[in-house]
Parts: sequence; C-alpha cells; structure tokens
Amino acid sequence: MHLGNPKTAKIFINNFFTDFQALLGKGHPVKTFSKCDFSRIASHLEEQKMVKKAITDSERKMNKKAKDEINFRHGYCIVDGHVEKVGNFNMEPPGTFRGRGEHPKMGKIKQRVLPEQVFMNFSVENAPPICPVPGHAWGEIRHDPCVQWLGNWKENINGQDKYMQLAAMSSFKGKSDRFKYNKAARLCGNIEKIRRDYKKNLLAKEKGLRQLATAMWVIDRLALRVGGEKDTDEEADTVGCCSLRVEHMTFNPSNEDDSLEVELEFLGKDSMLFKQTIDFGSELYTNNNGMGEQVYKNFKNFCTGKKKTDDIFETLTPSALNDHLKSLMTGLSAKVFRTYNASVTLQDELAKKEKVENWNSLTVTQKVTNYNDANRIVAILCNHQRTVSKAQENALESIQTKLNTLIEQKKVLKKMLKLIAKAGDLRKDMGDSKFSQAHLWESVPTESQVANKISLWTGKIDRMSFDLKNKDDNKEVSLGTSKINYMDPRASVAFCKRNEVPIDRVFSRTLRDKFNWAMSVEPEWQFCYEI
Repeated sequence: MHLGNPKTAKIFINNFFTDFQALLGKGHPVKTFSKCDFSRIASHLEEQKMVKKAITDSERKMNKKAKDEINFRHGYCIVDGHVEKVGNFNMEPPGTFRGRGEHPKMGKIKQRVLPEQVFMNFSVENAPPICPVPGHAWGEIRHDPCVQWLGNWKENINGQDKYMQLAAMSSFKGKSDRFKYNKAARLCGNIEKIRRDYKKNLLAKEKGLRQLATAMWVIDRLALRVGGEKDTDEEADTVGCCSLRVEHMTFNPSNEDDSLEVELEFLGKDSMLFKQTIDFGSELYTNNNGMGEQVYKNFKNFCTGKKKTDDIFETLTPSALNDHLKSLMTGLSAKVFRTYNASVTLQDELAKKEKVENWNSLTVTQKVTNYNDANRIVAILCNHQRTVSKAQENALESIQTKLNTLIEQKKVLKKMLKLIAKAGDLRKDMGDSKFSQAHLWESVPTESQVANKISLWTGKIDRMSFDLKNKDDNKEVSLGTSKINYMDPRASVAFCKRNEVPIDRVFSRTLRDKFNWAMSVEPEWQFCYEI
C-alpha cells in the first residue's frame, strides 16, 4: 500500500534502507536499494501460504491441537483467586513498521524483542514463568499489585511501552468498560447545564472565552478529539480541536450567497481523513438554540487576518481545555463526550425506527439492517472510516452476481407458471426457449410447486438485496469501532430483547464475551443519568 503511493514510497524506502544497511554493517557491498532484489523472499512467502492452505485435515487438526496446547499453557492466569484469560501473549515478530497515513517513520525495521528486554509482573509467592528461549532470561521480575499488566517491554520505533494484559473478556476489563459507560451516562444529568454555559460564552467579548466556548461546541456537536501539538518528525501530523489550523477550513465551498457552510478537512486519529461540509445554518445546528450561526461567525472571526498555517484557537491549549472539562464534571473529557453522544445517538435513532408503523411486521434481517443504519450514523458522527479493500469489492461483486442470477431464475419460474396456467406443452416451450432452469424438477412441475418456488425465490432475493445494500452502505464506514468503544452495549442488548433479534446478529462472539456484563439488562433499559 505504501509503496504504491509515490509520496509515501520514498519515505518508506529511505527509512527501510537506512535500517537495513545498519543491520548489514559497515563495508557491506550492498549500497543501493534499487539494486536489491527481494522477489525470491516474496515468492517463498507466497509458496508458504499455498502450502499452508493445502494441508490435509489431519495436519490441520494437529496444528490446532498444538495451538490449543500453547493457549492453555500461556493464555490464562489467576487473579485474586479467579481464572482470567490473558490477551496478547505472542510477541510480534520483526518486520517493517507501517504506521497510519503518512507516518514519518514508515518503513523502519521493528527489531526482534529479546527476553532481556521484557519485565514480568506476578505475585511474590509464585515462581516466575520459565523463559522459553534457551540461553536467555527475563530482564526483570516485578511484584507490583497496583498495575494490571503481566508483561512489559519497549518497542524500538517510537520508544513506546508495550504490555501483555488481561483479555477484553476479563472481569477487570468488564468493570472498566461498565465504569466508562456509566460515567458517560452521568453526562445525561449535566449536559443541559454544560451547554447553557458554553452557549452563553459563544457571545463573550473576551476572545479567549469565545474560543473556549467554540471548542466546547465542536467537541459536543462534531465529536472532535481535543488534539495536541505533534512532533511531525516523530509522528504523523494528525489534528484535533486545539490543533485545527486555518488551512483545515474552507468557508462557503459551494460559492452560494448567504451560505453558512464550512468544509472541514484534516487527518484525524490514526491518520483517517476527516472531510465534512458543515452547514452551520441548518436545522441540525440551529434548532433548540443550537447557535450554529454564531459558531460560524466565531470561526470566521478567528480565521480572519491569519496565515493558512496559523492555529484557529491560538489562545487555547489542550491542557487548558481538559482542565475546563474536568471543572464541569468529575472525570469529564472529550472521550466521555464522544461516548455520551454515540450512546444517545444510537438510542434515539433506534427509537425513531421502532416507531415506524409497520415495524412489528419487519423480519429479523430487516430489523438488523435498521440497527446497522443507526450504527452507521454514529460511526459517521465519530468519523470511524475504513479503506475499501479489494477483497470487499470482490465480495460485493459476488453477491451482486448471485442476486442477478436469482432474479433471472425467478423470471424463468414466472414464465413456467404462465405456461402451466395456459395448460400448454411445458416441455416443448421450455425446450424452445432454451431455459437453463429445466433441471429444477426432474418431471414437469405442478402449478402449486412452481408458485411455492417463486415465493421461496422472492424471499431469497429480498434477503440478498438487504444484505447487499447493508454491505454496500457500510463498506467505507467502520461500524465495529463505535460498537466496541463508544456505544453503550446495553442499548444494543435491550434493542435485541425488545424486538426478538438474536444477539449474535448484532454482536460477534468476541463482543458477546467482552460485554457479558451487559447481557442481563431488561428490554426497556435506557441510557440515562439514573444508571
């Protein structure tokens, strides 16, 4: 992916070759990247993939057995007398660092982590786990009951700490998740007061107050992160609220009279493109004293007379904004706002759909599609995007081809029904028309048989059409990110219980394990201050 882009290819190759030469050592004959041929390595890896796919069932069973043995040996631990599952106990192997977007360190070589670099943490009365690499030992043994990590090491690219922790389904993670969503629910009881406060200051004479209030509006209504200063030599130039620059805003992009539109474009977290045209004069931002028009005026004022590279909020720092948030409610942060808005939006969108007149007559598949539509609105709010892969495109094409085939087959069945109704010679007409569907019955079918098959095919077409629409609508939106991190899972569980939708149609097995604490809620459960 990086090498296919001329801009990123140069960064990737330069970083890789610098590290590669350092590994080869001084005086090595390899001096130029363009003279290196890596094709035999690539061919070897492709061969290994093919060999892995071609293994027999017995070999596959043996591999699974070996994998299970490793998992049972290293995948569990005992915490406070309870067995808990361990998350990541496999060390990442050496390779090239990719990063997200235009990361300045892409292509650098991630070095192998040796046992001497790893700190292990466990109870003082227990023997340390044996180091599995002959001739090596753990770097340090700790007995710290105040942290949750079991193993710790530093990676060489960014010097960041990496941890071996408990799995997402562990009781520790479950309690942490529940606390996170309950904290966001506390905002239900404080949100009106907070909004009154920042709306009043949108009109303040002091510029610093106006900038703080405008930033609060953006965090609340546009779900932006706080953002902070970046060392662009060390990490990608990603942007949040405090680090917005004049170049990220285009006023009146459509060149219309009296327009209050602004095109906002920047790289957000993980270098995902945030590109939205915000109409500050729309009902979405002006209803119920939303003050969208005033926010537009403030942005216009903040950008006037500045260079493109200047900060929009020059009087505001991330620490000042975070301190202000905490002063409004204990533990309040931009992430709490995002979690609150994601959960409330999901709940409100589902409520709208459940009020539709024919809701109770919808099938489970149709209800799941409506749920995914609500999930998509949340994902768009939080800018959870994904790149459409070739595999996804192929899968959509495959579904479309199958759908077209079903539609053609239904036409054939309808023609058969007409022929039978006219009491004609079905065999002759079918032969003359060269229908490829004659194999559907060994002998000439009855009118009832054909009618039943048409009904069956209609159901198949409806289900596949819903499936195709659902997959196509969501191909560029990551529904999983908001489902895993931002939408209170209890709202989804309650929706499923109210509408007799099997929970596995909404949550994967992994998410059902992660959110097992949420599965006992009542059908009428609501995300509100009281929880």
